[in-house]
Amino acid sequence: MAKTTQSPRELEASVLITAATRLQVIRDDWNGRRAELFDALIHNQKLWTILVTSATDVENPLPREVKNNIANLALFVFNRTIAVMTEPAPEKLAPLVTINREIAAGLRAQARPANAA
Repeated sequence: MAKTTQSPRELEASVLITAATRLQVIRDDWNGRRAELFDALIHNQKLWTILVTSATDVENPLPREVKNNIANLALFVFNRTIAVMTEPAPEKLAPLVTINREIAAGLRAQARPANAA
């Protein structure tokens, strides 16, 4: 059995995509999967808590502007999560899905070696 190793960036991208996919599946089958909404939102919120905590740590070498941008995105994600929990609607999930996918795409681009285009 072959074992593949992911870079930290690729792993982060993978978990973001997984969370986005869970939310998208619920959005696409709102009536059939709405019971899964709370768990998917909590999962995404926990993921973002870990990401923002790591990214904004004083030991993290990211530039201040990037740290601030990640913190602002996390704040949006947390606020949107609360909004969806208090007044569930499938269309409210779209920004969470989009943010996760876009951040994952950026992480994957960073994880690729410069000569692997």
